Amino acid sequence: PVLCVDTTALSSGINAEYGGLIVIACIGEKAEERKSGSTMKVCIEQLTAFKDNISDWNKVVIAYEPVWAIGTGQVATPEIAQETHSNIRSWLAANVSSEIASSVRIIYGGSVNGKNCGELAKQPDIDGFLVGGASLKPEFVDIVNCNKS
Repeated sequence: PVLCVDTTALSSGINAEYGGLIVIACIGEKAEERKSGSTMKVCIEQLTAFKDNISDWNKVVIAYEPVWAIGTGQVATPEIAQETHSNIRSWLAANVSSEIASSVRIIYGGSVNGKNCGELAKQPDIDGFLVGGASLKPEFVDIVNCNKS
C-alpha cells in the first residue's frame, strides 16, 4: 500500500510509514517560484520537513511534481526534470546519506503522457513516474512500457 503526501499532510505520511505503507513524499514549486529561480529553495524546504520526520528512508519515494505542471498539460522538459532530480539526489547525499541518495527512488509527476514519457525515462535520475489523468487513458500502457524501449 502507498500513501502520497505533501508537507501539509506530513503527519499522515509519517503515521503511514509506521503503519507499513510506502510514503510518496510529493515536492514541487509553483510557476512563479520556477520563474524566479526558486525551484530548489522550495524543494529543499519541503525535503527538510520530510527529512526531519522520516526514520526509514527505505519506505519513502520522492515525487518531484512541479505544481505548475499538474493537470495543465505543461510538462518540465527532460533537461529541467533531470536537473531538479539530480539536485534532489545531491541534497539527499549531503543531508541524509550518500547511500540513501543512490537508493531512494525519485519519480516525476506533472502531466506525464505517452508522448513525453520516453524522453523523461531516459534521464539518469528519473526513476519512474507518478501518473495522474493519463492513467485513465489507453496511452497509460505506453507510459508503463516506455523504459523498455
